[in-house]
Amino acid sequence: MTRDAQARADAFTAATADARGAVTYPELDRAMDRYAQGDDAAFAALHAGLEPRLRRFLLRLTGDPSRAADLAQEAFLRIHRSRGSFAAGGAVMPWALAIARNVYRDEVHRYQPPLERDDKDGEAAVTRVPAQTGTAEQHALAHEAADVVRRVLAALPVAQREAFVMLRFEGLSLKEIADILDVTPTAVKLRAFRAYEAIRDALREREER
Repeated sequence: MTRDAQARADAFTAATADARGAVTYPELDRAMDRYAQGDDAAFAALHAGLEPRLRRFLLRLTGDPSRAADLAQEAFLRIHRSRGSFAAGGAVMPWALAIARNVYRDEVHRYQPPLERDDKDGEAAVTRVPAQTGTAEQHALAHEAADVVRRVLAALPVAQREAFVMLRFEGLSLKEIADILDVTPTAVKLRAFRAYEAIRDALREREER
């Protein structure tokens, strides 16, 4: 990577880190603590808060709402089986995302399904367009941009897509992502930046048409 590209990568991850600063889940952490200690009554609160986030994460990886729902269900089964391994006082989100990511990887290795689909729900998972704001033309442009982002993510190598989604959308730190992916923080930063550059180039190409 050139010095200029490295500087842009550092700027990208710094800006993303600034946006992540306030992302915490204390209520879910406490619910997971109770569930890990055998309090089955905590499951309802844990599932209500965690399942939509896992499904959204898996939707961004797969682009398929049905697949994402099935994988989220499998992830919760694994969370239940592994709850005794959850460290008391720990953060549930990185731990749960690591389990969801492993579920996704296992499915990819088993079936090697196509990564690119035409689901509009997949598009919505990547970029949210505010309702009832702006002109019809602005809405159309925003949806076109979201479609470009979704398609680029679907075509990326899995390692780059995972790093970008966790860094840009899921509010995890470089260290948390590195622990999940079993790589160095620098590797996470470079993978996410390569994904960012691919998306940026695709959006620029669309604008120049």
